[in-house]
Parts: sequence; structure tokens; C-alpha cells
Amino acid sequence: MSESTASLRRKISSAGDLQSVVRTMKALAASSIGQYEKSVLALADYNRTVELGLGACFRAGKPAALMVERKKQTDAGAIGAVVFGSDQGLVGQFNDVVADYAIKTLAALPGKSQVWAVGERVHARLSDAGLPLMGLFSVPNSVQAITPLVGQIQIESEAHRAKGEYARLYVFHNRPQSAALYEPVSQRLLPLDAQWQQGLANVRWPTKNLPEVMCSGTVTLSAFIRGYLFISLFRACAESLASENASRLAAMERADKNINDLLENLHGTFHRVRQSGIDEELFDVISGFEALARSPLQPGNK
Repeated sequence: MSESTASLRRKISSAGDLQSVVRTMKALAASSIGQYEKSVLALADYNRTVELGLGACFRAGKPAALMVERKKQTDAGAIGAVVFGSDQGLVGQFNDVVADYAIKTLAALPGKSQVWAVGERVHARLSDAGLPLMGLFSVPNSVQAITPLVGQIQIESEAHRAKGEYARLYVFHNRPQSAALYEPVSQRLLPLDAQWQQGLANVRWPTKNLPEVMCSGTVTLSAFIRGYLFISLFRACAESLASENASRLAAMERADKNINDLLENLHGTFHRVRQSGIDEELFDVISGFEALARSPLQPGNK
């Protein structure tokens, strides 16, 4: 009996320790979601400034030849793609969802694909699907680490694009929705969409002092395009991290509920076993008392 109760105590203690870890991870995930969502909102002013600069460049002259949308580029040629996933587990179907979406989307596009993966788990998933992988980046663990990652992606992707290894660049990631839901989305970063360019060119300048494009128009435009790519990749990474933590939060909530159910069952079993042991001891005492009461008096006893 003592071994059974001792075993139950160990299980209850282990479950309690595990629940403490789960609740700590829940708190961290909830805190991280807010940070990444705020970082996306903070891009609004920067994005507005870059779009105004691009609009000014588009009004001043023709865009850089390698960056604009052209019929030959959009219909054929190799495709570069950046897929954001996770390095860690406990995120449910997070990596499978974005990987399946990227695989399906790239398969429907003309041209050979080459992929950069952000996260070991999505890298493995894409590798199993047979996609040619050009590189692997580690998932940033904070908002401050997103900027260096985006810089690395831009440097490597630009080096391959300069060599003519791909004509189009796409980004795939999960975007958070309400509660713990998320959806996979994609965006074509290069070449620049002609309709999007026309829309920016038609945006009215916010002041009466009209802008003037300094230096070479191509150099200035290239600088703004790098800013546009930075914003797009930063937003994709931040939204992916927010979705990852939302998925982890949902998984931890399910785990917390399961542990509560387990602890309830363990406590119930422990109380039954302990009561059963107490009952057996009482029965032994009563049986011994009754046996002594029925025994005849010994000679000399009164």
C-alpha cells in the first residue's frame, strides 16, 4: 500500500512540475505575441515614408530595369522564395501549414524554384518535399534580432539575383488572425508589380513642397526598393513569430487543461487508495478486538 501511495505522490509531483513549466511557457508566449504585433504596427510610418519616396521616383522617371515587372520576367525564369517557419516544436501544425502552402503555390508557378528556409523544422519539411534549398536561417528569438536576420536574407538573396539565378522573389509565412488562429500567406516581392507602381505614382504628396529626386534616379530608386524589401521581410518575420507564439500558446493551453484533468484523476486515485489503506487498518483493529473479546478467560483471571 505504501508503494502505491508513494508512486502516486511522485506522479502528482511530476505533473505539478510539468504544469509549472507549461504555465511559464504560456506566459512567455502571450508576452511575445504582443511584442511582435507592436513591431508590425510600428512599421506603419516607415512604410508610409518609403511608399511616398517610391511614388516620387516613379513619377520622376522609369524604374530600374531589373526591378520592374516585365512580361518575360513574370511568365518564366527561376523563382526565389523565402519561407518562414520555426526552430522549436510545441506549435501544432504551424510548420506543416506554411510548408504545404508554399509547396502548392510554387508548384503552380512556371519556372524552377529555389528556397531559403527560416527555421530548422520548416527546412526539414521542405527538404522532404524535394524542393531545392539554398540556405537555412535561424529564427530570431526577439524583436531586436529580426533586423539582423532580414539583413542577412537581403544580402544573400541579392547576391543570387545579381548572378541571374532567379527573376522573381516570393515570401511565404503565417499571418495571425483572431484568437490563436493564423493563415498562410504569400507576397511577390520582385519584380515590382506594375499596378502597384502606378498606384504609388498617383498618390498625392502630403505637402505643397513637391519632392525632387536627388543624385541618380536609379540609385535613389534602388535605395527605396531596398527599404521596401526590408519592410516586407521584417513584417513577414514578425507576423510569423506572432503566429508561432499564438500557436504555442494554444498548445500550452491544451496541455494545461490535460494536466489539470490528469492531476484531478491522480488526486482522486490517491485519496481512494489512501482511504482504502485506512479502512484495512481499521478492519484489522476491529477484527483483533473482536477476537480478543471472544477468547475464553485464562485460569486465574476474573
